[in-house]
Amino acid sequence: MQVQPVLAALRKHRIATVLIALEIALACAVLCNACFLIMQRVQAMHIVSGVDEDALGTLKLDGFDPEQATDLNARVLSALRGIAGVRAATVVNAVPFSQHAGRAGVFLDADKAQFGGVVEFYLASPGSAEAFGLRLVAGRFPTQEEYAPVGTFVPKDPPVVITRALAEHFWPGENPLGKTFWSGDTFRVIGVLDHLAVPEPGGGEAKDPDWSVYVPAQPGPQFAGRYLVRADPADLPGVMARAREAVLKAAPEAVLDQAQSRTIAELRHSYFLASRVMAGLLAGVVVALLGTTALGIVGLASFWVAQRRKQIGVRRALGATSGDILRYFQIENFLIVTIGIALGMVLAFGINAGLMKFYELPRLPAWYLPVGAVTLWALGQLAVLAPALRAAAVPPVAAMRSA
Repeated sequence: MQVQPVLAALRKHRIATVLIALEIALACAVLCNACFLIMQRVQAMHIVSGVDEDALGTLKLDGFDPEQATDLNARVLSALRGIAGVRAATVVNAVPFSQHAGRAGVFLDADKAQFGGVVEFYLASPGSAEAFGLRLVAGRFPTQEEYAPVGTFVPKDPPVVITRALAEHFWPGENPLGKTFWSGDTFRVIGVLDHLAVPEPGGGEAKDPDWSVYVPAQPGPQFAGRYLVRADPADLPGVMARAREAVLKAAPEAVLDQAQSRTIAELRHSYFLASRVMAGLLAGVVVALLGTTALGIVGLASFWVAQRRKQIGVRRALGATSGDILRYFQIENFLIVTIGIALGMVLAFGINAGLMKFYELPRLPAWYLPVGAVTLWALGQLAVLAPALRAAAVPPVAAMRSA
């Protein structure tokens, strides 16, 4: 079928054609950016923390005198380790999906000329690596003698274990073992972890959720109040309930942070609640917009079918088949949708540029555009199908009589 007659018909209905094309352009732009944002949130919700989430819980105390921190840690750890079902209890400064506690910028040279980025420092007491269930891929964990008292921020020039992502960022393609980096103190890398997510993935300055450093430290005045508990997954809910009671009895002078004193799985669920809500809202917007677009195409096609009954009758009388009529409306709709998609692609990049500028979102990957185009082409063909089939089913005589 020649396209010229279709274009001639569209020029006679410029306003309706432009309105539908603009609606499709808006749908294309919103569809691409909304799907991109949804995928970002879905990927964030499925990040690998690097710890045995199902077997871990944490308790956080506030309001205590730092001068009594050593005694507080001893009392709390003794109470936790005495609970039936507790396999390990240690002091840490943070856990994944909680509040950050040790974020700082680091440099890759002693002169502080080469900035490495902002990373998260996990202070961890002896036994924490095993309690977390961290997986070592190179090097070793700190020995008992390498767990030293904390100074103002970390122990003096400590040996550390970093994640594989951080090692590749610092020294691409090189062996990180034995390397050093600086942030006030000198940090020497003795091991590499598979994963260890920062406490607030996506919410801080770290460019990657695995930019974490494991620092061996002895509990004390500058390192107290956050405790890690490990138990069998089936026993963990009961263990955590007993742990909260035991901690309150062991440290009556402190305040238990109920929101932070939960299992790691519960912290993950709470941390990504806003992301799930946002993803759901965006999905609803996409469905509503696509539905509105489909209804607009159906309405326009139905109107044009009613307006062209005489033309349809003449074409049928001159030998046009039902398939010819059906293809006419499909080609007409395809051209309108294509115009809308072309405008929508430009608009999609414009919206993404605004999001990048004001919300620091990444650039929209180009592959979202063909996916959005195919979706709208398929939607347009499905939406026009019913009106086109009605037009194709009109007998020539009936069409001529209705003229």
